[in-house]
Amino acid sequence: MIILGVILLIVGWLLGLSILYTIGIILVVIGLILWILGAVGHAVGGRRHYY
Repeated sequence: MIILGVILLIVGWLLGLSILYTIGIILVVIGLILWILGAVGHAVGGRRHYY
């Protein structure tokens, strides 16, 4: 999810499409939150680790 967000950020910035840029930011933030929750041991969506 983080990688997809970064790709959308780059594509949105290069093409000047603000919607892709916004979606990329949202995906990066959600991906980081899920990654941190999984790293500290909280179950995320029924999974012990989020990769």
